[in-house]
Amino acid sequence: MVDSRTGAALFTDALETYGVEHVFGNPGTTELPVMRALGDSELEYVLAPHEDIAVGMAAGYASTRRYDARDGSPVGVVNLHVAPGVAHGLGNLYGASVAGAPLVVTAGAHSLDFRHEEPILSGDLLAMTDQFTKWSAEVTDVTALPTMLRRAFRVALTPPTGPVFLALPLDVMMAETDVEPQRLGRIQNPGAGDPEAIARAADALREADDPVLVVGDHVPRHGARSRTDPVDAAVRLAEATGARVHAEILSCEVAFPTDHEQWVSHIPPDENLAATVMNADALVFAGCSTNTTLTRHDRDLVPDDATIVDLNDEPWQVGKNAPADVAAVGDLGLVMDAVAERVELPDDELAGRLERVRQFKSFAQQKMASMGEDESDDPRASKAELVDALRSVVPDAYIVDEGVTSKYALLTRWDFERESYISNKGGGLGYGLPAAVGAAMAEAERDDPRPVVGFVGDGSYLYYPHALYPAARYDVDLTVVVPDNRNYRILKDNTIKLFGGTDDDHEFVGMDFDPPVDIPKNAESHGATGHLVESPDDIEATVETALAEDGPSVVDVLIHD
Repeated sequence: MVDSRTGAALFTDALETYGVEHVFGNPGTTELPVMRALGDSELEYVLAPHEDIAVGMAAGYASTRRYDARDGSPVGVVNLHVAPGVAHGLGNLYGASVAGAPLVVTAGAHSLDFRHEEPILSGDLLAMTDQFTKWSAEVTDVTALPTMLRRAFRVALTPPTGPVFLALPLDVMMAETDVEPQRLGRIQNPGAGDPEAIARAADALREADDPVLVVGDHVPRHGARSRTDPVDAAVRLAEATGARVHAEILSCEVAFPTDHEQWVSHIPPDENLAATVMNADALVFAGCSTNTTLTRHDRDLVPDDATIVDLNDEPWQVGKNAPADVAAVGDLGLVMDAVAERVELPDDELAGRLERVRQFKSFAQQKMASMGEDESDDPRASKAELVDALRSVVPDAYIVDEGVTSKYALLTRWDFERESYISNKGGGLGYGLPAAVGAAMAEAERDDPRPVVGFVGDGSYLYYPHALYPAARYDVDLTVVVPDNRNYRILKDNTIKLFGGTDDDHEFVGMDFDPPVDIPKNAESHGATGHLVESPDDIEATVETALAEDGPSVVDVLIHD
């Protein structure tokens, strides 16, 4: 039997047992037992100046680490502070949930025998977090702590991965116990899917004339823990069926190699373009979760008479927005491989499908070629010029993107390799910069780390510029490139979509930064190095300088709309 120890010490011992190396957070009084235990452990506490920054950093760290099968846990652990602290972290907890980041989020809570007095900072933590987590619970007895922690890690790591929440009352963390951490055990595979559904899916794709494969962000998330690489499986399914391939709306990971001959495009969040892309007699949705437009669409995105094959690792996503004629739930790599193995097409049929893919791809490339380009006399860079310069300087970068209105210039002009790009899937601003810091911390742990570039629009950057403080404090090697048009361009674009007209027809209230924030000086105030780029001719040299600098650097590039 071990010597008696506090619940807080048991908590840190369990984290070390499960391979955790960092705890992200912003502490308060109810966390003091945990902070004291952290001081006696091998864990590194990563201080964030705001709870939502802590959650975003942990999510970026976890989303990056899960791509590797190396020793240690891909789980990001973040510790918050009672009701206001949890409320502060909800924005990026939502983002982590949509991104499927495996997080264990904890928060100190008031002692169980004190709550009847309604102390300050109290609130229903489980009600706040339940909607954005796979599981939300409170540890009410120190002897239950090992079981609850084991369960939390297993739930976070089991596909579909995602955040969980545990409330840790002050008295529970200070109580003494002689119980020990429990072994985690092997995380189960979701399985190979229903054999009958696999056979029906193969039949549907064999009988189709013009199949389309829409790949979603659930595809690449579990490759390190799967018996087969799911991105490779997506390629095999596309090649077996002769399907043209697109990524779902708001895709934020690389689910298919974009230099493959059957790859066409990401589906933009425009109802007419999206409906054109998905106008097919058979549609395979593989690992999709966000394949719809930002606001209500008047036109059906998917033809009513199309045969829909829905493959996913999460039952909730199957048939969510369009009927699923055939559905298979399981490990996406295994499921797609099983379908591909059963589709056998005559050579002439396969050749005909591939020719139709080439024709559609030529049409789509003409439509997308000018995305981000602008022939105006504006001396600032266009989005296309910025992306082209960035790709030229650092083609092997790991990109963390919250460029918002610059996103599609980035996606259409850069052939990203697998596991080289993550983005803010949730759409809530303020995720990208903290996630970039966490991603850079995770990348630094690799044997051969890549340069990490945060591609963060000025509106997003200004949500949490103090995310640079922990980057500087912990000497994180990160280059942040800010496509800076000095306004909330996405809101102006959406105003025009909702009400029609052009910029000249609207008075945009609350959408401009006038006077603008001096982003380089702001970065320097938090310990980073700042650069301002006013001419497209200076982008490459400035980015090269920033990449060579130690610690975090911010390159503010003025662009036009």
